[in-house]
Amino acid sequence: MTIELGQPVPDFSAPATGDTTITLSELRGKQVVVYFYPKASTPGCTTEGGDFRDRKAAFDAANTVIIGVSRDGLRAQENFKAKQDFNFELISDKDETVCRLFDVIKLKKMYGKEHLGIERSTFLIDQDGKLAQEWRGVKVPGHAEDVLNAAQALHNQ
Repeated sequence: MTIELGQPVPDFSAPATGDTTITLSELRGKQVVVYFYPKASTPGCTTEGGDFRDRKAAFDAANTVIIGVSRDGLRAQENFKAKQDFNFELISDKDETVCRLFDVIKLKKMYGKEHLGIERSTFLIDQDGKLAQEWRGVKVPGHAEDVLNAAQALHNQ
């Protein structure tokens, strides 16, 4: 199932850092950025998370919550968050429930071998819980700024 732009995002609950469970429906009234990254503590994922971290005040001003998601376990997510001083929560999606909801598990190639992995993707959900924008196959440089601009534009509508 693929979520369509303008359509409600199905509710989900998932374990997250800070000893929390994130439930999408509990965030209604706020815009939500859900960004998927392949693996905690790898160079691209560290850069991407840092770019979101450094813009958090601007996201807050646009009434937007940031949530990172990968298949890493909670301990790896907690370590990644602490080491990088991330100021938002990270979901541990070991069973790929949230990844599959957003259709980000793709066949990838690494060193000539195929495997299933997370395609770096970001989704902007409006304050009513509808998918407002999506970015798939993301390249990290400039991405967080693009998402921030979209969140600000949506907030100011």
